[in-house]
Amino acid sequence: MKKEQQPFWYHLKYAAVGIVFGIVFVKAQIISWFRIQEMFRLQSFHMFGVIGTAVVVGAISVFLIKKFDIKTLDGEKIVIPNKVFDKGQIYGGLLFGFGWALTGACPGPLFAHIGAGFYAVIVVIASAVAGTWTYGYFSEKLPH
Repeated sequence: MKKEQQPFWYHLKYAAVGIVFGIVFVKAQIISWFRIQEMFRLQSFHMFGVIGTAVVVGAISVFLIKKFDIKTLDGEKIVIPNKVFDKGQIYGGLLFGFGWALTGACPGPLFAHIGAGFYAVIVVIASAVAGTWTYGYFSEKLPH
């Protein structure tokens, strides 16, 4: 069954939420390379507190979605598949952390950096896209 085509403005609500989310990232100093470096040097609790809060809110949200069978705004069922551990997650997590420490930014706030006027982050975004494409190209040939 094909879903009904929505008008272009239908998705503007997501852009509005993204803009608000970006403003919150900037105001809470979540995109600050200084705060990120403090975290990796174990000099400040700020980012650990933010990440810990996000994990707790996410866990509670997933629990409530599953318990009460919550649907999307369009009435569609939300399906959260069970996760299966793979040792590649360890390697991917390490690579992600090294990139995060090296650039001072994780992928989420990169667009907030651009919105805040830090245009050098475009190089980081281009690198992330190139890395994602490279993984996609070689993923079938990698050991599992």
